[in-house]
Amino acid sequence: MTSTIDTAVTIDTLRFATAGSVDDGKSTLVGRLLHDSKSILTDQLEAVERVSASRGQDTPDLALLTDGLRAEREQGITIDVAYRYFATPKRRFILADTPGHVQYTRNMVTGASTADLAIVLVDARNGVVEQTRRHAAVAALLRVPHVVLAVNKMDLVGYEEERFDRIVAEFAAYAEELGGGLGCGLGSGSSGGSGGGVDGGSGVAGFTPVPVSALVGDNVVDPSTHMDWYGGPVLLDHLENVSVAVGGDSADAPARFPVQYVIRHGEVRHYAGQLVSGSLRVGDRVTVQPSGETSEITGIDVLGTAARVAYAPQSISVSLADQRDFSRGDMLTAGADAPALTQDVHASVCHLTDRPLRVGDRVLVKHTTRTVKAVVKDLGGAAELAANDLGRITLRTAEPLALDDYAVSRRTGAFLLVDPADGSTLTAGMAEVNSPV
Repeated sequence: MTSTIDTAVTIDTLRFATAGSVDDGKSTLVGRLLHDSKSILTDQLEAVERVSASRGQDTPDLALLTDGLRAEREQGITIDVAYRYFATPKRRFILADTPGHVQYTRNMVTGASTADLAIVLVDARNGVVEQTRRHAAVAALLRVPHVVLAVNKMDLVGYEEERFDRIVAEFAAYAEELGGGLGCGLGSGSSGGSGGGVDGGSGVAGFTPVPVSALVGDNVVDPSTHMDWYGGPVLLDHLENVSVAVGGDSADAPARFPVQYVIRHGEVRHYAGQLVSGSLRVGDRVTVQPSGETSEITGIDVLGTAARVAYAPQSISVSLADQRDFSRGDMLTAGADAPALTQDVHASVCHLTDRPLRVGDRVLVKHTTRTVKAVVKDLGGAAELAANDLGRITLRTAEPLALDDYAVSRRTGAFLLVDPADGSTLTAGMAEVNSPV
């Protein structure tokens, strides 16, 4: 049955994604998290019990709670990103259970692109493997603010503290190689057992290690009785208490307001869209990108109500003192910290489609609400990018884009490459302003 949640004390929402190598136990961990936090319905549990019994299993296979596609259930693998929504008295959660297979790296990118936190699982028997490193690299590439290293299947290694510490040290060494991208947010400072923990706020090797057994339930929702050497938080406790402030996309960041559409009432124009970062106030001087024209905000409307101020991520409309013909794709900015205007775009990318990307390809760049033509000038020395490849890219756009560095803002530093022939999405990009390939 479901738990009763008092929405008045549910303070905010944490978006998090799971990642890790094949058979590290991601779906089982998610199932255990949902089951032990009493976040599943009785009929869902009964259905899982029936399927598990039909397979000859003595206990419910909790992985079935997230492996929703028929192909996933039949093959016993995760293919697509499975989203789940649940809540505790402290926080709401949006969970993305992502695939572990290398051919589904693009799915992991999709699931982690909006995440505040990523849980990277490691099988305690195998330690850090190539796909673990790949998923850590994706988390760093996407600037996921917080990372948890969940060392799973501790029950199969006798709950050995030494094994846990060795895996944490190996992961920490790789995190150092990744630089400031891994766990780039302000961490909670939670740490593991006998010195194995790494401060989540370091910005270099920023992650929180937790020894767990998803199958048995150790340190997922309830503390383990088998690992008294571990002094850190259980997984759910960390998820409930980690900071969800994400810096560049917050209301304290420079204002970025991409115009989605224009509403005309006679001679008066109202510019509507989502304020993706920062705040805007009546009386603010704003600059319209990419034209560079300036004006003053004379009115703000939030859900049909006049307001003096608006904060990200509110959907709003604004009116300006000058009735100029701005349109969809323009961006209003305020303050001195303006985005870079450029036609030479340098970025890290993940290629998402089976059609290879090559130098000379003509593409469309979709950045916030603006779409411009571009040509691929360089692939960082690679001949092409195939599906699931991570790489570096240089584009030359037909018109300027107002780009922030992705490390500063995940909303205005991200873009997509689109096939101009059929409109299909080709590549996800993370801009590196003033950082040539």
